Amino acid sequence: MLFVRGSHTGRDDEKGIRIVNNTVLEAIRGGIIISCQARPEDPTYGTDIMTAFALAAKQGGAVGIRCDGPEDITAIKEATGLPIIGIWKRPCSDGLGHIITPTLEDAHALAEAGADIIAIDVTDRPRPGGVDAVTLIERIRDELGVLVMGDCHDLPQAVRAQEAKADIVATTLAFPPGLGPYEPNLPLLRQMCDTVSIPVIGEGQYWDLEDVRRAFQAGSWALVVGSAVTRPWLIAQRLVEASPRGRPT
Repeated sequence: MLFVRGSHTGRDDEKGIRIVNNTVLEAIRGGIIISCQARPEDPTYGTDIMTAFALAAKQGGAVGIRCDGPEDITAIKEATGLPIIGIWKRPCSDGLGHIITPTLEDAHALAEAGADIIAIDVTDRPRPGGVDAVTLIERIRDELGVLVMGDCHDLPQAVRAQEAKADIVATTLAFPPGLGPYEPNLPLLRQMCDTVSIPVIGEGQYWDLEDVRRAFQAGSWALVVGSAVTRPWLIAQRLVEASPRGRPT
């Protein structure tokens, strides 16, 4: 059975967090969402492999999947029936890196593919078409009727996303200098949970079980975990680096 979207009637929960009365939000609350994404150069690249990862995640108790692009969204939604955070990574217009779901056309395609939540980059990086994040959030909510998640780099971006009526904010892009390769940005997560009145999702470099516990203790609505599950070469590398032989050159 496929997951059914809920209504957008507002209410306050027992902790005072402003949420929408939405079955998707309730379904992911307190749970782990697995990010099933791969780049073309990865050995796991391909919709069939991403769907297998998503099915394995569901078997392990995941409450949702974050995935990239309409093809993967449709396949994973059909296979798992879990709530889907849909994104579409596009090249930045300055040619430096990628940006998450930068256009309304991308958001329409993700919604049509079956995304229950559409995540967008709310940084100030240049976007194809020049539409700013605030306008994009407003139009997705008005035109598509799906939840919008703001992928943030810092606290002001989370506040701005909330003011634009985003339903969720996340620490997806929060990698300050000095942060270790297996270290999530828990300080920012705590700041966001203490400051905004919409659900906050922790995401980015969650590898350690104690960090997962700390994230929920800080008030995280749910937690997105990716590499620790769906990039087996990084899991192998971490183990190899702790061995007597170390990482092969």
